[in-house]
Amino acid sequence: MSSKEIKISNKLKRQELFAEIKHQKNKERHVMRSQRAKEERENPELKEKRLKENVPNTIDSMRTYDETINQEIEGDEDDLMKYFNDSKEPPKILLTTNVNARKIAYEFANVLIEILPNVTFVKRKFGFTMKEISDIANKRHFTDIVIINEDKKKVTGLTFMHLPEGPSFYFKVSSYVEVKKIVGHGRPTSHVPELILNNFQTRLGKTVGRLFQSIFPQNPDFEGRQVITLHNQRDYIFFRRHRYLFKNEEKVGLQELGPQFTLKLRRLQRGIKEETEWEHKPEMDKEKKKFYL
Repeated sequence: MSSKEIKISNKLKRQELFAEIKHQKNKERHVMRSQRAKEERENPELKEKRLKENVPNTIDSMRTYDETINQEIEGDEDDLMKYFNDSKEPPKILLTTNVNARKIAYEFANVLIEILPNVTFVKRKFGFTMKEISDIANKRHFTDIVIINEDKKKVTGLTFMHLPEGPSFYFKVSSYVEVKKIVGHGRPTSHVPELILNNFQTRLGKTVGRLFQSIFPQNPDFEGRQVITLHNQRDYIFFRRHRYLFKNEEKVGLQELGPQFTLKLRRLQRGIKEETEWEHKPEMDKEKKKFYL
């Protein structure tokens, strides 16, 4: 009996009838599950078949096909591959903020100084354009510039510029969680961490992945047991930092070191903030199954 067929004016009677129908459905579901469990115990192949067929559809599994994920062109070089060739020199990063930054930006800078190896922080001053700053940094043999963008006492974005000729990336920063707010967090050491990049599938995603590869040395200190994970999920990049904990010869655990924050690519430009190669636009959010990384 459907809800449309039930025409009872008394509210209490309607509630009683609804509870009775719900109880009956739960009882039938319980009997059905018990019967199915009994059959699967007698024939394990039935359970394997059910689990194989019972795969829920998610937004990720139904994502719109992107031709740049094609296996045949996965190894091809994109337009920006030349900027991320195998360099023998370790990365040297210049870290700064936007003009007239507030306290929160400098606190976030201290966090990045712990995360990024071989980084130098310089306070941003008036009167210098990004082109002038990049020229000065290039003469002093910096390989990358990282700019913290702060607005209304909140860190809103990160800009990465690869020297000497770009490209430039702008990411929106959200969901920032300080280290002290993470329960049971550990204390990081000065060891160079391992880097894990997960789920960067498209050509644009590969380019973003190479950006992160270029700012971390390619020779991690395995003795430190520290690892940085950048996990891409529906074009949101989740940053996490952990330490391996070997409990015994068979069991391994993870201790989070923090912090936590999320990045979302907003703009990719050739050179030092010159021609726009890719930019996120509001109409892109209308198609929920279309991802770009």
